[in-house]
Amino acid sequence: MTAPSPLEIVELIRSLPLRPAKFMEVCGTHTVAIFRAGIRNTLLAERAIEMVSGPGCPVCVTAAAEIDYAAQLVLNDPNVILTAYGDIFRAKGHKTSLAEARAQGADVRMVLTPNENITLAEANPDRLVVFFSIGFETTQPGIAHTVLEAQRRGLKNFSVYVSHKLVAPVLCVLAQDPRLKLDGFILPGHVSSVIGEEPYKFLADERGLPGVIAGFEPMDILAALYELLIMREQGKPRIVNSYRSAVPPQGNPKALGAIDAVFEPADAHWRGIGTIPMSGHKLRPRFIAFDAHERFGLPRITNDESGFGACCCGEVLLGLQTPLQCPLFGVQCTPDNPLGACMVSSEGACANYFRYGERR
Repeated sequence: MTAPSPLEIVELIRSLPLRPAKFMEVCGTHTVAIFRAGIRNTLLAERAIEMVSGPGCPVCVTAAAEIDYAAQLVLNDPNVILTAYGDIFRAKGHKTSLAEARAQGADVRMVLTPNENITLAEANPDRLVVFFSIGFETTQPGIAHTVLEAQRRGLKNFSVYVSHKLVAPVLCVLAQDPRLKLDGFILPGHVSSVIGEEPYKFLADERGLPGVIAGFEPMDILAALYELLIMREQGKPRIVNSYRSAVPPQGNPKALGAIDAVFEPADAHWRGIGTIPMSGHKLRPRFIAFDAHERFGLPRITNDESGFGACCCGEVLLGLQTPLQCPLFGVQCTPDNPLGACMVSSEGACANYFRYGERR
């Protein structure tokens, strides 16, 4: 049987009863794809379907205080080499960013993979290499393997500043927020390739909200929207995996095993949202030698809500506002001068509203 074309799916969507709907795409990569394909300005507007962006951008949800602590660590100790993925460099803390710390002479370096830290630590035995590790379940297996390899090699000069986030706990917060009034979720494809389908079941079973795990092509997103609309019309919410080419129902057991071996759940603070219980990670006790919090006496963030001024990043991440409702958007806050983390990352909602022409 031949799969329907994008135009055929559009016609199927148009054949459904016209009723307003509100869905959230959780993943930042989906946000990019929806804007790039022009879906938001055409089909969604025509069908009274509202799409709101969720907190699925790792840079956007990293606490400002954590950026400050990482920057101050490398600024205050010339023996430290701080490494991070490039997309976090321009995100501002309350006081500074990693890019600004580097401009002040701190040794801050970009890495493309966590394993590069092993090479860097071995090449600099008299320095302390600290990896500022952000991200969701997609990147966590690689970090876990890096810690295991560092332990195997007996590295004494490598540690990890863990700022990980987990998808299911924040979905629970979103699903029970009465202000959102969501009708369903487009669920992240990359994360799901690691965790599988099971962690999402509570959305349908307990909250009555349908969800579709989707890929990132326009066809994938249109198909996910059609599935969500059909489930709403039938009143039978469930979790549909429409990205089976990449997402096995049980996820990736090896990747999950590596994460579980190295990390344990911990409370985590989400920028602009607050602390969500058991929504992040910390290293297990047997890997404490690689914990930057312990090595340098760094506090774990529990409250980070002050000092954001008129920035609406938190409301945008929760889907309560669009970037257009933020008084700073496109005025004081632009890609060249990002004040909020949602404007920094290429996956951030504000960056995509600006890039693809949705301005005031």
